[in-house]
Amino acid sequence: MRCPKCGCDESKVVDSRPSENNDAIRRRRECVSCGYRFTTYERREEMPLLVVKRDGRKETFDRLKLMRGLLTATVKRNVPLEELEALIDDIETELRDGGVSEIPAQKLGMMVLKRLVVLDKVAYVRFASVYRDFKDVDEFNEELRSLVNE
Repeated sequence: MRCPKCGCDESKVVDSRPSENNDAIRRRRECVSCGYRFTTYERREEMPLLVVKRDGRKETFDRLKLMRGLLTATVKRNVPLEELEALIDDIETELRDGGVSEIPAQKLGMMVLKRLVVLDKVAYVRFASVYRDFKDVDEFNEELRSLVNE
């Protein structure tokens, strides 16, 4: 495993344990060159999940792309990275357990929003504003009103 800090391709495993929902092995590693510690996850290889975009294109489900969107939505919020990883794990597990091989991007976005509103309402509004592509302030205000009424 390549060190994210110095690029050395040798590391040693310091700790190994199952992830919270037992779908991966979480490994703490230490670079033998610079001593930097980092975490990796080992998952079984499965059939790829495909996300069907609005224009009909299909993309492979990308955990990192979803994580970037969630990190953008939670910037300057007190949301631990572990909770975002758990959110993505939960979605991926639900899809795989349901036997889904393709999912419309809109449905995936709704799955994220359903979990994000429980996690952090400000992050929910931020993610929704990009996901739902609000055209004007009125649409944004309507979303805020519905959130307050819940």
